[in-house]
Amino acid sequence: MSEASTEGDEEDEIVTVNFKTTQSFLTEIDEAWQGRGFNSRSEFIRYTLRDAVENPTFDRDELIALLAAEEDSRKGQTMDAEQARETFGTSDE
Repeated sequence: MSEASTEGDEEDEIVTVNFKTTQSFLTEIDEAWQGRGFNSRSEFIRYTLRDAVENPTFDRDELIALLAAEEDSRKGQTMDAEQARETFGTSDE
């Protein structure tokens, strides 16, 4: 788990990045990397940042839309696949 380079680009220059955080958050970071089997804090931070870039999570608007859809579902305000295809002009091909 100690790769520093980015996927598939072995000629990419390694640079140092510094950031500020509170001591309590740094303690949480240290507990996390040690508890998950990483070799170092840097390795854990690189892995976490790479994962965040490659696998972005929902943004606030997407979460709001999901909540609205869940509410519609609870109220029975849903449509089946055929209704959706007709409404939105798509086909099942």
